Amino acid sequence: MKTLLKNAREQKGLKTREVAQLLRIDQALISKFENGSRKPTKDQVVKLASLLAIDYETLLVAWLKEKILNEIGQDEFALKAMDMVREEIQNNYNTIKKSLSKNLTSILDEIDILKSKLDKFPKFDSDRITQALELEYTFESNRIEGNTLTLLETDLVINEGLTISGKSMREHLEAINHHEAIAYIKHLIDKNNALNEQEVLSIHNLILRGIKPNDAGRYRQTQVMIKGSSYMPPQPFLVSKEMEDFFIWYETNKNNLHPIVLAAELHERLLTIHPFIDGNGRTSRLVMNLILLQNGYVITNIKGDYETRMRYYNSLETAQTKNNKEDFLLFIAQNEKESLARYLEIIGQ
Repeated sequence: MKTLLKNAREQKGLKTREVAQLLRIDQALISKFENGSRKPTKDQVVKLASLLAIDYETLLVAWLKEKILNEIGQDEFALKAMDMVREEIQNNYNTIKKSLSKNLTSILDEIDILKSKLDKFPKFDSDRITQALELEYTFESNRIEGNTLTLLETDLVINEGLTISGKSMREHLEAINHHEAIAYIKHLIDKNNALNEQEVLSIHNLILRGIKPNDAGRYRQTQVMIKGSSYMPPQPFLVSKEMEDFFIWYETNKNNLHPIVLAAELHERLLTIHPFIDGNGRTSRLVMNLILLQNGYVITNIKGDYETRMRYYNSLETAQTKNNKEDFLLFIAQNEKESLARYLEIIGQ
Protein backbone atom coordinates (compact mmCIF):
# COMPACT_ATOMS: atom_id res chain seq x y z
CA MET A 1 0.00 0.00 0.00
CA LYS A 2 2.81 2.41 0.84
CA THR A 3 4.29 2.03 -2.66
CA LEU A 4 0.84 2.50 -4.19
CA LEU A 5 0.35 5.80 -2.37
CA LYS A 6 3.79 7.18 -3.12
CA ASN A 7 3.68 6.26 -6.81
CA ALA A 8 0.22 7.75 -7.23
CA ARG A 9 1.23 10.98 -5.49
CA GLU A 10 4.33 11.35 -7.65
CA GLN A 11 2.34 10.64 -10.83
CA LYS A 12 -0.02 13.45 -9.86
CA GLY A 13 2.98 15.73 -9.31
CA LEU A 14 2.01 16.45 -5.71
CA LYS A 15 4.27 16.99 -2.71
CA THR A 16 3.45 15.41 0.65
CA ARG A 17 2.77 18.92 1.95
CA GLU A 18 0.18 19.52 -0.77
CA VAL A 19 -1.57 16.21 -0.12
CA ALA A 20 -1.67 16.99 3.60
CA GLN A 21 -3.19 20.41 2.94
CA LEU A 22 -5.87 18.99 0.65
CA LEU A 23 -6.77 16.28 3.18
CA ARG A 24 -6.43 18.71 6.12
CA ILE A 25 -4.09 16.46 8.08
CA ASP A 26 -0.51 16.74 9.28
CA GLN A 27 2.20 16.42 6.63
CA ALA A 28 4.08 13.93 8.81
CA LEU A 29 1.13 11.54 8.54
CA ILE A 30 1.42 11.41 4.75
CA SER A 31 5.08 10.50 5.04
CA LYS A 32 4.24 7.81 7.59
CA PHE A 33 1.53 6.39 5.32
CA GLU A 34 4.09 6.14 2.52
CA ASN A 35 6.83 4.51 4.59
CA GLY A 36 4.41 2.09 6.24
CA SER A 37 4.94 3.24 9.83
CA ARG A 38 1.35 4.44 10.13
CA LYS A 39 -1.91 3.20 8.62
CA PRO A 40 -4.59 5.63 7.40
CA THR A 41 -8.13 5.34 8.69
CA LYS A 42 -10.84 4.03 6.36
CA ASP A 43 -12.14 7.58 5.86
CA GLN A 44 -8.63 8.68 4.90
CA VAL A 45 -8.39 5.78 2.44
CA VAL A 46 -11.54 7.06 0.69
CA LYS A 47 -10.10 10.58 0.48
CA LEU A 48 -6.67 9.39 -0.68
CA ALA A 49 -8.22 7.24 -3.42
CA SER A 50 -10.23 10.20 -4.71
CA LEU A 51 -7.40 12.73 -4.46
CA LEU A 52 -4.71 10.52 -6.00
CA ALA A 53 -7.00 8.91 -8.61
CA ILE A 54 -6.39 5.41 -7.25
CA ASP A 55 -9.09 2.79 -7.77
CA TYR A 56 -10.87 2.70 -4.41
CA GLU A 57 -11.27 -1.08 -4.39
CA THR A 58 -7.57 -1.61 -5.13
CA LEU A 59 -6.50 0.73 -2.34
CA LEU A 60 -9.02 -0.61 0.17
CA VAL A 61 -8.00 -4.22 -0.49
CA ALA A 62 -4.34 -3.29 0.07
CA TRP A 63 -5.30 -1.44 3.26
CA LEU A 64 -7.37 -4.36 4.57
CA LYS A 65 -4.61 -6.86 3.75
CA GLU A 66 -2.08 -4.90 5.80
CA LYS A 67 -4.59 -4.38 8.59
CA ILE A 68 -5.33 -8.12 8.77
CA LEU A 69 -1.66 -9.12 8.63
CA ASN A 70 -0.86 -6.59 11.33
CA GLU A 71 -3.54 -8.07 13.57
CA ILE A 72 -2.99 -11.81 13.07
CA GLY A 73 0.72 -11.87 12.20
CA GLN A 74 2.05 -15.39 11.80
CA ASP A 75 -0.34 -17.09 14.20
CA GLU A 76 -0.65 -20.82 13.46
CA PHE A 77 -4.46 -20.62 13.39
CA ALA A 78 -4.56 -17.58 11.11
CA LEU A 79 -5.56 -19.45 7.94
CA LYS A 80 -8.36 -21.30 9.72
CA ALA A 81 -9.64 -18.00 11.10
CA MET A 82 -9.47 -16.42 7.63
CA ASP A 83 -11.62 -19.23 6.20
CA MET A 84 -14.22 -18.54 8.87
CA VAL A 85 -14.10 -14.80 8.14
CA ARG A 86 -14.54 -15.44 4.41
CA GLU A 87 -17.60 -17.58 5.10
CA GLU A 88 -19.14 -14.96 7.39
CA ILE A 89 -18.56 -12.14 4.89
CA GLN A 90 -20.18 -14.23 2.16
CA ASN A 91 -23.17 -14.83 4.43
CA ASN A 92 -23.45 -11.07 4.97
CA TYR A 93 -23.51 -10.47 1.20
CA ASN A 94 -26.26 -13.08 0.85
CA THR A 95 -28.20 -11.33 3.61
CA ILE A 96 -28.00 -8.05 1.70
CA LYS A 97 -29.43 -9.74 -1.38
CA LYS A 98 -32.18 -11.44 0.60
CA SER A 99 -33.14 -8.12 2.21
CA LEU A 100 -34.66 -6.99 -1.08
CA SER A 101 -38.42 -7.50 -1.24
CA LYS A 102 -39.96 -10.05 -3.61
CA ASN A 103 -41.53 -7.24 -5.65
CA LEU A 104 -38.24 -5.41 -6.07
CA THR A 105 -36.32 -8.62 -6.80
CA SER A 106 -38.90 -9.53 -9.44
CA ILE A 107 -38.56 -6.16 -11.21
CA LEU A 108 -34.76 -6.36 -11.04
CA ASP A 109 -34.92 -9.81 -12.64
CA GLU A 110 -37.08 -8.39 -15.45
CA ILE A 111 -34.64 -5.51 -15.86
CA ASP A 112 -31.73 -7.96 -16.09
CA ILE A 113 -33.50 -9.78 -18.93
CA LEU A 114 -34.06 -6.52 -20.82
CA LYS A 115 -30.48 -5.47 -20.14
CA SER A 116 -29.16 -8.76 -21.55
CA LYS A 117 -31.06 -8.04 -24.78
CA LEU A 118 -29.55 -4.57 -24.89
CA ASP A 119 -26.04 -5.95 -24.33
CA LYS A 120 -26.40 -8.22 -27.37
CA PHE A 121 -27.18 -5.29 -29.62
CA PRO A 122 -23.85 -3.91 -30.94
CA LYS A 123 -23.34 -0.24 -30.16
CA PHE A 124 -26.94 0.44 -29.27
CA ASP A 125 -26.45 4.22 -29.27
CA SER A 126 -27.93 6.06 -32.21
CA ASP A 127 -27.27 9.80 -32.27
CA ARG A 128 -30.78 10.73 -33.34
CA ILE A 129 -32.44 8.41 -30.82
CA THR A 130 -30.09 9.46 -28.05
CA GLN A 131 -30.65 13.16 -28.73
CA ALA A 132 -34.42 12.69 -28.72
CA LEU A 133 -34.39 10.78 -25.42
CA GLU A 134 -32.02 13.26 -23.80
CA LEU A 135 -34.26 16.11 -24.93
CA GLU A 136 -37.24 14.37 -23.32
CA TYR A 137 -35.21 13.86 -20.15
CA THR A 138 -34.31 17.56 -19.97
CA PHE A 139 -37.94 18.54 -20.57
CA GLU A 140 -39.35 16.16 -17.94
CA SER A 141 -36.70 16.80 -15.28
CA ASN A 142 -37.25 20.55 -15.57
CA ARG A 143 -41.04 20.12 -15.67
CA ILE A 144 -40.89 18.34 -12.31
CA GLU A 145 -39.33 21.51 -10.89
CA GLY A 146 -41.98 23.81 -12.38
CA ASN A 147 -40.45 24.78 -15.73
CA THR A 148 -43.30 25.56 -18.18
CA LEU A 149 -41.44 25.10 -21.48
CA THR A 150 -43.10 22.47 -23.67
CA LEU A 151 -41.09 19.66 -25.26
CA LEU A 152 -41.10 21.52 -28.58
CA GLU A 153 -40.07 24.79 -26.93
CA THR A 154 -37.28 22.98 -25.07
CA ASP A 155 -36.05 21.66 -28.42
CA LEU A 156 -36.14 25.14 -30.00
CA VAL A 157 -34.21 26.66 -27.08
CA ILE A 158 -31.53 23.95 -26.99
CA ASN A 159 -31.08 23.05 -30.64
CA GLU A 160 -32.14 26.22 -32.46
CA GLY A 161 -31.05 28.84 -29.96
CA LEU A 162 -34.45 30.53 -30.07
CA THR A 163 -36.07 32.64 -27.38
CA ILE A 164 -39.64 31.68 -26.50
CA SER A 165 -41.99 34.60 -26.01
CA GLY A 166 -43.66 34.70 -22.59
CA LYS A 167 -41.11 32.36 -20.97
CA SER A 168 -38.66 33.59 -18.35
CA MET A 169 -34.89 33.77 -18.81
CA ARG A 170 -34.54 31.26 -15.98
CA GLU A 171 -36.63 28.70 -17.87
CA HIS A 172 -34.44 29.13 -20.94
CA LEU A 173 -31.28 28.71 -18.85
CA GLU A 174 -32.68 25.63 -17.11
CA ALA A 175 -33.12 23.92 -20.47
CA ILE A 176 -29.67 24.89 -21.76
CA ASN A 177 -27.93 24.07 -18.47
CA HIS A 178 -29.55 20.65 -18.09
CA HIS A 179 -28.65 19.75 -21.67
CA GLU A 180 -25.00 20.65 -20.96
CA ALA A 181 -25.06 18.73 -17.67
CA ILE A 182 -26.11 15.57 -19.56
CA ALA A 183 -23.17 16.09 -21.92
CA TYR A 184 -20.92 16.48 -18.88
CA ILE A 185 -21.93 13.18 -17.23
CA LYS A 186 -21.39 11.43 -20.57
CA HIS A 187 -17.93 13.01 -20.68
CA LEU A 188 -17.22 11.60 -17.20
CA ILE A 189 -18.23 8.15 -18.42
CA ASP A 190 -16.01 8.42 -21.51
CA LYS A 191 -13.08 9.41 -19.29
CA ASN A 192 -13.96 6.62 -16.82
CA ASN A 193 -14.04 9.17 -14.00
CA ALA A 194 -15.36 7.94 -10.67
CA LEU A 195 -18.17 9.70 -8.86
CA ASN A 196 -16.67 12.03 -6.27
CA GLU A 197 -17.37 15.32 -4.54
CA GLN A 198 -15.80 17.47 -7.24
CA GLU A 199 -17.89 15.86 -9.96
CA VAL A 200 -21.16 16.32 -8.05
CA LEU A 201 -20.28 19.98 -7.42
CA SER A 202 -19.47 20.39 -11.11
CA ILE A 203 -22.82 18.90 -12.12
CA HIS A 204 -24.61 21.28 -9.76
CA ASN A 205 -22.56 24.21 -11.02
CA LEU A 206 -23.82 23.51 -14.54
CA ILE A 207 -27.43 23.28 -13.35
CA LEU A 208 -27.40 26.70 -11.64
CA ARG A 209 -24.94 28.47 -13.95
CA GLY A 210 -26.27 31.93 -14.81
CA ILE A 211 -29.30 31.37 -12.58
CA LYS A 212 -27.80 31.60 -9.10
CA PRO A 213 -24.07 32.05 -9.79
CA ASN A 214 -23.18 32.62 -6.12
CA ASP A 215 -24.71 29.25 -5.16
CA ALA A 216 -23.69 27.19 -8.20
CA GLY A 217 -21.40 24.33 -7.21
CA ARG A 218 -21.48 25.27 -3.51
CA TYR A 219 -23.11 23.70 -0.48
CA ARG A 220 -25.86 25.75 1.10
CA GLN A 221 -25.12 28.02 4.03
CA THR A 222 -28.72 28.41 5.21
CA GLN A 223 -31.47 26.11 6.44
CA VAL A 224 -34.05 25.09 3.85
CA MET A 225 -37.53 23.59 3.89
CA ILE A 226 -38.99 21.37 1.18
CA LYS A 227 -42.29 22.72 -0.09
CA GLY A 228 -45.16 20.32 0.55
CA SER A 229 -43.03 17.92 2.64
CA SER A 230 -42.83 17.34 6.38
CA TYR A 231 -39.20 16.29 6.07
CA MET A 232 -36.62 18.78 7.39
CA PRO A 233 -33.14 18.56 5.77
CA PRO A 234 -30.05 18.73 8.00
CA GLN A 235 -28.74 22.05 9.27
CA PRO A 236 -26.20 23.73 6.95
CA PHE A 237 -23.25 23.13 9.29
CA LEU A 238 -23.89 19.38 8.96
CA VAL A 239 -24.01 19.29 5.16
CA SER A 240 -20.28 18.90 4.54
CA LYS A 241 -20.01 15.92 6.92
CA GLU A 242 -23.19 14.38 5.50
CA MET A 243 -21.74 14.62 2.01
CA GLU A 244 -18.49 13.07 3.17
CA ASP A 245 -20.50 10.14 4.56
CA PHE A 246 -22.44 10.02 1.27
CA PHE A 247 -19.27 9.35 -0.73
CA ILE A 248 -17.94 6.88 1.83
CA TRP A 249 -21.23 4.97 1.56
CA TYR A 250 -20.95 5.00 -2.23
CA GLU A 251 -17.38 3.68 -2.26
CA THR A 252 -18.25 1.00 0.28
CA ASN A 253 -21.37 -0.24 -1.49
CA LYS A 254 -20.82 0.41 -5.20
CA ASN A 255 -19.70 -3.17 -5.90
CA ASN A 256 -22.18 -4.89 -3.57
CA LEU A 257 -25.54 -3.60 -4.79
CA HIS A 258 -27.48 -4.09 -8.01
CA PRO A 259 -26.74 -0.99 -10.16
CA ILE A 260 -30.43 0.00 -10.14
CA VAL A 261 -30.55 -0.12 -6.34
CA LEU A 262 -27.23 1.73 -6.10
CA ALA A 263 -28.42 4.49 -8.43
CA ALA A 264 -31.75 4.84 -6.61
CA GLU A 265 -30.04 4.91 -3.21
CA LEU A 266 -27.68 7.68 -4.31
CA HIS A 267 -30.63 9.61 -5.70
CA GLU A 268 -32.56 9.36 -2.43
CA ARG A 269 -29.56 9.97 -0.16
CA LEU A 270 -28.54 13.11 -2.04
CA LEU A 271 -32.08 14.50 -1.94
CA THR A 272 -32.31 13.69 1.77
CA ILE A 273 -29.13 15.66 2.51
CA HIS A 274 -30.44 18.44 0.24
CA PRO A 275 -26.94 19.95 0.08
CA PHE A 276 -27.76 22.87 -2.21
CA ILE A 277 -29.96 25.91 -1.92
CA ASP A 278 -31.55 25.03 -5.28
CA GLY A 279 -31.16 22.40 -8.01
CA ASN A 280 -31.11 19.36 -5.70
CA GLY A 281 -33.69 17.41 -7.70
CA ARG A 282 -32.06 17.84 -11.08
CA THR A 283 -28.59 17.15 -9.65
CA SER A 284 -29.69 13.97 -7.85
CA ARG A 285 -31.42 12.65 -10.96
CA LEU A 286 -28.29 13.33 -13.02
CA VAL A 287 -26.15 11.50 -10.45
CA MET A 288 -28.56 8.57 -10.60
CA ASN A 289 -28.37 8.46 -14.38
CA LEU A 290 -24.59 8.78 -14.31
CA ILE A 291 -24.50 5.52 -12.34
CA LEU A 292 -26.99 3.86 -14.68
CA LEU A 293 -25.10 4.88 -17.83
CA GLN A 294 -21.78 3.80 -16.30
CA ASN A 295 -23.28 0.33 -15.85
CA GLY A 296 -24.65 0.08 -19.38
CA TYR A 297 -28.28 0.99 -18.69
CA VAL A 298 -30.31 3.72 -20.36
CA ILE A 299 -31.38 7.03 -18.84
CA THR A 300 -34.40 6.63 -16.60
CA ASN A 301 -36.76 9.51 -17.21
CA ILE A 302 -39.17 10.40 -14.42
CA LYS A 303 -42.15 12.12 -15.99
CA GLY A 304 -43.25 15.55 -14.85
CA ASP A 305 -47.02 14.97 -15.08
CA TYR A 306 -49.01 15.42 -11.87
CA GLU A 307 -49.69 11.74 -11.15
CA THR A 308 -46.09 10.59 -11.67
CA ARG A 309 -44.70 13.58 -9.81
CA MET A 310 -46.89 12.84 -6.78
CA ARG A 311 -45.82 9.17 -6.71
CA TYR A 312 -42.21 10.33 -6.91
CA TYR A 313 -42.60 12.85 -4.08
CA ASN A 314 -44.67 10.55 -1.85
CA SER A 315 -42.27 7.62 -2.16
CA LEU A 316 -39.37 9.95 -1.44
CA GLU A 317 -41.04 11.41 1.66
CA THR A 318 -41.76 7.91 2.95
CA ALA A 319 -38.06 7.09 2.61
CA GLN A 320 -37.06 10.31 4.36
CA THR A 321 -39.53 10.33 7.23
CA LYS A 322 -40.24 6.64 7.88
CA ASN A 323 -36.87 5.12 6.96
CA ASN A 324 -38.67 2.89 4.46
CA LYS A 325 -37.14 3.03 0.98
CA GLU A 326 -39.17 0.22 -0.57
CA ASP A 327 -41.62 2.43 -2.47
CA PHE A 328 -38.87 4.69 -3.77
CA LEU A 329 -36.68 1.80 -4.93
CA LEU A 330 -39.68 0.21 -6.64
CA PHE A 331 -40.57 3.51 -8.29
CA ILE A 332 -37.08 3.98 -9.75
CA ALA A 333 -36.78 0.32 -10.80
CA GLN A 334 -40.14 0.45 -12.57
CA ASN A 335 -39.09 3.64 -14.37
CA GLU A 336 -35.85 2.05 -15.57
CA LYS A 337 -37.70 -1.08 -16.68
CA GLU A 338 -40.06 1.05 -18.76
CA SER A 339 -37.17 3.09 -20.16
CA LEU A 340 -35.30 -0.07 -21.20
CA ALA A 341 -38.39 -1.61 -22.78
CA ARG A 342 -39.10 1.56 -24.72
CA TYR A 343 -35.52 1.82 -25.96
CA LEU A 344 -35.51 -1.78 -27.14
CA GLU A 345 -38.80 -1.19 -28.93
CA ILE A 346 -37.37 1.90 -30.66
CA ILE A 347 -34.31 0.06 -31.94
CA GLY A 348 -36.43 -2.91 -33.00
CA GLN A 349 -35.35 -5.44 -30.41
